[in-house]
Amino acid sequence: MATTENPLLRDFKFPPYDEIQPNHVTPAIQNLLIKLDEELVELEKTTEATWSKLVVPLEKIIDRLSVVWGIVNHLNSVKDSPQLRAAIEQVQPKKVEFQLKLRQSKPIYNAFKAIRCSSDWDNLSDARKRIVELKLKEAVLYGVSLEDTKRERFNEIEQELEKLALKFEENILDATKLFEKVITDKNEIKGLPLTTLDIAAEAAILKGYKNATDDSGPWLLTLDGPTYRSVLQHACNRSLREEVFRAHVTRASDGPLNNTPIIESILELRLEKAKLLGHGNYAEVSLETKMATVDKANELIDKLHNASWGPATQDMEDLRDFAKVQGAEETNDLNQWDINFWSERLRESKHNLNEEELRPYFPLPKVMDGLFNLTKKLFEIEIEAANGEAPVWNGDVRFYKVKDSSGTPIAYFYFDPYSRPSEKWGGAWMDVVVGRSGVVSSDNTYPRLPIANIVCNQAPATGDKPSLMTIREVEAVFHEFGHALQHMLTKQDEGLVSGNQGIEWDAVEIPSLFMENWCYQRDTITSIAKHYETGQVLPEDTCSQILSARTFAIASSGKKDLRYAGVDLELHSSYVAGGPETIYDVDQKIGRKTHPIPLLPEDRFLCSFSHIFADKYAAGYYSYQWAEVLSADAFSAFEEKNELDDDQSVREMGKRFRETILALGGGKSPNEVFMEFRGREPTPDAFLRYNGLLPGTA
Repeated sequence: MATTENPLLRDFKFPPYDEIQPNHVTPAIQNLLIKLDEELVELEKTTEATWSKLVVPLEKIIDRLSVVWGIVNHLNSVKDSPQLRAAIEQVQPKKVEFQLKLRQSKPIYNAFKAIRCSSDWDNLSDARKRIVELKLKEAVLYGVSLEDTKRERFNEIEQELEKLALKFEENILDATKLFEKVITDKNEIKGLPLTTLDIAAEAAILKGYKNATDDSGPWLLTLDGPTYRSVLQHACNRSLREEVFRAHVTRASDGPLNNTPIIESILELRLEKAKLLGHGNYAEVSLETKMATVDKANELIDKLHNASWGPATQDMEDLRDFAKVQGAEETNDLNQWDINFWSERLRESKHNLNEEELRPYFPLPKVMDGLFNLTKKLFEIEIEAANGEAPVWNGDVRFYKVKDSSGTPIAYFYFDPYSRPSEKWGGAWMDVVVGRSGVVSSDNTYPRLPIANIVCNQAPATGDKPSLMTIREVEAVFHEFGHALQHMLTKQDEGLVSGNQGIEWDAVEIPSLFMENWCYQRDTITSIAKHYETGQVLPEDTCSQILSARTFAIASSGKKDLRYAGVDLELHSSYVAGGPETIYDVDQKIGRKTHPIPLLPEDRFLCSFSHIFADKYAAGYYSYQWAEVLSADAFSAFEEKNELDDDQSVREMGKRFRETILALGGGKSPNEVFMEFRGREPTPDAFLRYNGLLPGTA
């Protein structure tokens, strides 16, 4: 296939998502790697310890590969197919080989060292100093100092880890799709809300039950996020809850899709890699690029555990007492599949709040309008629909343009909101299409404007009814939009540290968690909560109930994240493969510290823990807790002196947040950026207060 005919190899402002097919991937990546290798060889021959002769051409090489491979990787996550998997599997080894060659280049490494030691060092901007230091550290962590057999082994490990991560994620998707339960008896699905029954009937129709309806069935239940969560929260049928829960926590844990041996191989290879680099364990390697140390991360987890254990235990006692009053048979035998169900019933009783009955007040279009109005007030930006200006990969995907206060475009983003279990990974995320850059542009317009993908997995629109959201789904959209804001509102023209590039990983969640806080402000709720049929604003007393229910059972729900963070750090710091403990022994041990109601002995959640085995959170899941402390402190700046009630003060504080946290990217350390915004070191007080662990209310 000629290069000009391959959509992946064109110069484009917006990726031609509608044209890219699996058969384009292999020739595109092969041709691109040949070209980039030639450019790398030339750079190594001619490199000098100057910005224009070293960093500019290097950024162009890095950017070209990351953009094209990023498109392929994105399509793999939202438009999975056997053909695309096969194409990626074919070219991934060559892609990894080139990346290693680039990162282990001694001429480039030595040139960066020369810049670091030059008399001009003090004249470089903060951003350029950060780039030099980050590139020197990256080279070391990717084995630039290793020789001969050690380097060969290191590279073999990197190749294998890439393969295993991809297979891990594919197994989860395939295992999730395997579970299907057809129900014909309406009594079995008692309690499930109409939204879930709509989804289940639609799923049944797709499987050949042509006459399925939400009222009479049959209904097809799956492990797709919206359905799974609804069954655990609302199904009165305890045996159904148990069946679905067990299926979910044992996904990808047996048969040909078993991720257990993959996990063990990943952990063994990461440890071997760490030792090749002179470290005692992989956690030490991971935290080289983070704010925390292993000890500090463990210290944070322990502090949060100690602060939340009492309230979490009380939460479970409250559930038992409530279930007993309701005459539940399981009162003295509450298990994991009972917690969400009875927690939801208790919340409904205590706060007069039914999450499903609130859905009509949170239609997706209104939520997005409210989010865009909020960001206009906070950050002086306009967001407008630009559907049709860029190709998309699915008809439900929306495209938006971001403008500054003068009406000048500064960024773009795609939004893919709905679950598609047959082809789309679960969860929610933001990823980069292209970043802001002062030296890379496809149309000779500088700086190149950033573009982001925002992906969620909520219930789709059905018929003439829009997607109706729970408050948790609203949170997820605000969270991912926070990530996108940091990418899109950067003012950093050094592409290697623009947006969230170059930011220590335990700080990247600050903007996302910060935006979640706005979901629980009265003005925000009233701006987004309008009934999709009548236009009626959410009643004032219901709004107050949402606010008061924010910290309901928050200690026990937060324990899950402490479990994930704790098992992640232990597996990557002290676990010994082939030793007396299995990976599941470690999980059970951590679970006994974090869960007042014990985990199932058969729990195999680790087999679907893609954050640490197929993503960038290995020995870094604690980042959510670390960043939550910082984000809560940042948000509390808007509360001081009752500034949330003063539009002008909110705008001024929003501008400061934009000019620091959102604008500076990785051009300064997160500590420096936080200090510029807050004027002081961070404290945990706001985090503890928001989570009901200190006197006072959020």
